[in-house]
Amino acid sequence: MLALLSVVSGFIGGALALQIDRGSSSGADEVYSQVTAAPVVSDVQDADASVVAQVAQRLANSIVTISSDVDDGFSEGEATGTGVVVTSNGEIITNAHVVEGASEVRVRFAGDTEPIVARVLAADAGNDLALLKVNATNLVAATFAKPGSVRVGDQAIAIGYALALDGGPSVTTGIVSALKRTIFTESGALNSLIQTDAAISSGNSGGPLANMRGEVIGINTAVARGDMNSAANNIGFAISVDEVLAVLEQLREQAAGTTRDEGFLGVSLEARSDGGVGSIIATVQPNSPADLADIRVGDIVLAVDGEPVNGQAGLVAAIRDRNPGDTISIDLVRTGERLSVNATLVARPQE
Repeated sequence: MLALLSVVSGFIGGALALQIDRGSSSGADEVYSQVTAAPVVSDVQDADASVVAQVAQRLANSIVTISSDVDDGFSEGEATGTGVVVTSNGEIITNAHVVEGASEVRVRFAGDTEPIVARVLAADAGNDLALLKVNATNLVAATFAKPGSVRVGDQAIAIGYALALDGGPSVTTGIVSALKRTIFTESGALNSLIQTDAAISSGNSGGPLANMRGEVIGINTAVARGDMNSAANNIGFAISVDEVLAVLEQLREQAAGTTRDEGFLGVSLEARSDGGVGSIIATVQPNSPADLADIRVGDIVLAVDGEPVNGQAGLVAAIRDRNPGDTISIDLVRTGERLSVNATLVARPQE
């Protein structure tokens, strides 16, 4: 595993050991109607507000703090994170790890003192996204940026309830440092990530990374930390808007009871040990899509549909969201020659 990826500390929404008071949650049957919350940056006149302050104010009513009761079998506690309102009638998106294993999930809107109960409609641990629903009306939905519009060097603003501190969400700024990153987590690999140097801390999980127009360009999910062998400074990751919007539709289908077949290519990979880019084809299943596309053992896979591939988990992540019947483009190096092949995926065999 590469040095940088070895220092990714998993997810940033840690569980905090807090006493849980279930009596503070509003009843699930009571319809919540959102009121206008106080601006994140107080005592700032619109005419004098910085762009960052304007973005923070624009998104203030579309961001919630999330509290999840968790029990790992050894101790009970409360995991905290952030969520983004996606529809006015109560849909909220967050990281799957924020609500994983939760017996109850509560959300609290900016300016409110009491939380309300949320239902987890669907979760996708592989993509680290979950869809929640609250019994609510007239919510202020966030605006998502157009897929493909994010550029390296764009200014970025991370907003979320860092460290579960009292008061409104924290606001930090930086730039988009890189695109289409892949990192490895306990649930596999996350791909198509935005790398940013905007400060991200525990509790920011599930919150928005926004552009200077106040549009959500990603959902904050992980941060890299150094160890005795490597250093990592100001390296955070957000699931890109391209991925978020695609997975959101899949989560809605999952919530509606639709079973989805994943695409399948039929290869295994091994990492390169010579310092080069990409991963080496270790096996090709006979009569698989890879075999029919003339992919061969020893080929070096560089990318799938433009997504860089690093290790077997990286390949799984690259094709995870494709469907049977989809045709993908694979960039290879074979005996020093670079080429591109197309493979039509089939349904993943049942194990």
